[in-house]
Amino acid sequence: MPAVSFQNVSKTYPSARGELHALRNVSFDIEAGEFFGLLGPNGAGKTTLISVLAGLTRASSGHVRVLGKDVQADYQAARRHLGVVPQELVFDPFFNVQEALRFQSGYFGIRNNQAWIDELLEGLGLADKAGANMRQLSGGMKRRVLIAQALVHKPPVIVLDEPTAGVDVELRQTLWQFVSDLNKRLGCTVLLTTHYLEEAEALCGRLAMLKQGEVVALESTSELLRRASSNVLRFKIDGVLPADLAAVARVTGRVVQLPAHDALAVERLLARVRESGLAVHDIEIRKPDLEDVFIDLMEGKSSPAASSPPPAGVGA
Repeated sequence: MPAVSFQNVSKTYPSARGELHALRNVSFDIEAGEFFGLLGPNGAGKTTLISVLAGLTRASSGHVRVLGKDVQADYQAARRHLGVVPQELVFDPFFNVQEALRFQSGYFGIRNNQAWIDELLEGLGLADKAGANMRQLSGGMKRRVLIAQALVHKPPVIVLDEPTAGVDVELRQTLWQFVSDLNKRLGCTVLLTTHYLEEAEALCGRLAMLKQGEVVALESTSELLRRASSNVLRFKIDGVLPADLAAVARVTGRVVQLPAHDALAVERLLARVRESGLAVHDIEIRKPDLEDVFIDLMEGKSSPAASSPPPAGVGA
């Protein structure tokens, strides 16, 4: 039995131009124990899909099940299996951290779970904040409390919706260490949405990518990377690329990245840059990463699943 099953899920909203399709026939399963990533640009439908899963939004059509429980027909049972960490910082300003976790436990009918609360506080770096009022906490600490609240009833399925957006590196590392441990030690299923693609590449064994409410890729992370169509030439310049190269390059400040299928392509690209009068520094050639795959898919280029493996001849 899948931990989570989306079956032909669609969601439409009325708009001035007719119907707005937030989701279009989304179908995939997440197996028990998977660390699964859900990726897509803003407006792709990720949060809508999470809202349908959590029972906060009703799908226009289709079915969603959590460990066999339908999120609409059997909402309470399905919700008990879920621990959801939302994007927004929502908290009760009248309680301290320890009290907030005890109250959250009570919503699920759980008592006498202080040992687990203590483990959450320790694992998420909140032990010294247990008696602090929620209003006194920084944004990063509030985020940690939200994660602890989502886990307080020991859900078998953990949903993390942009959990590290706007937080510091320390929290990101603490969170991933703790959640990865739950995934491995307790066998919890984890569904992650994130804009930090390096996190998804490092953590997720399988990925679904959404674009305009539709699934455009559903595959293991390693297979997506293996089938990426080319290597990447990376270098630094002081100046502006010629228009023909800029149209296909990814530029971040001085850093330029260009697809390069083989050694001949590398030579031609570098020659073109030098012809334009630019000096090239810190040249390197690397294998494509998840960001390269993501950008290709979102820009409508051929699916990695349909591409041939990158040709030999250019080393990383």
